[in-house]
Amino acid sequence: MTYPAIDDLKIDLTDGVLSVTLNRPDSLNSLNHPMLSGIAEALRIAASDTQVKVVRLGGEGRGFCSGAGISGDDQAQKAIDGPASVLDAANDAVRAIVNVPKPVVAVVHGPAAGVGVSLALASDVVLASENAYFMLAFTKIGLMPDGGASALVAAAVGRIRAARMALLAEKISAHEAYEWGLASAVYPADRFDAEVDKVIAALANGPAVALRKTKQAINAATLTEFEPALAREREGQLSLLTSPDFIEGITAFQQRRAPKFTDS
Repeated sequence: MTYPAIDDLKIDLTDGVLSVTLNRPDSLNSLNHPMLSGIAEALRIAASDTQVKVVRLGGEGRGFCSGAGISGDDQAQKAIDGPASVLDAANDAVRAIVNVPKPVVAVVHGPAAGVGVSLALASDVVLASENAYFMLAFTKIGLMPDGGASALVAAAVGRIRAARMALLAEKISAHEAYEWGLASAVYPADRFDAEVDKVIAALANGPAVALRKTKQAINAATLTEFEPALAREREGQLSLLTSPDFIEGITAFQQRRAPKFTDS
């Protein structure tokens, strides 16, 4: 099967492991529309590719994923494509991770922020380096969580901790993330790659049918609000994306200053 060729995305299938690697390291792998569409397409192809036993989702450089790109160039492209373009592409990517009938391992070796948290938590196994952290940074720029985060995070850590993450936009360290239930395991940085390889090998050599049915059963039991969450987030986020507070949040971020929100 032929997987998509995307400039900022590395896709490789070797020995039953489909590696999907975000490749925009200069911005800690911030996401744009082509990257998100490429993730979704790769996972849809993998769903029926008998050569794929497990999916490895990771990032190049120092970070896993810093969320949707908010640089000047990213915002200019969003103005051309429309405010819903990246949001819908993110929803498609996260949905594809949840729905692919193969285990997905998120390899979080550094920051996971914004919709990067959604990509990680949509996965079935979340392996974190001790250098990693998780952060729902949306309110810092006048937005709300999206990419299914309101369902995925709450399913992992419960309502109160999910609200803390979403409202306060705090960094949650790798060890705290493990204690809360955001990460399946945390490893020292110098052993991280070796431990990741062990987990992926175990899944690649496991009983594929049993793994598929197990994933589907757990998701059916715990993600009952996933699709409704995507719809609610889309409606709320589209209104926020045109608000003065979002414009101020983006401007402040690009100018490296604290935002001055006006609640409008």
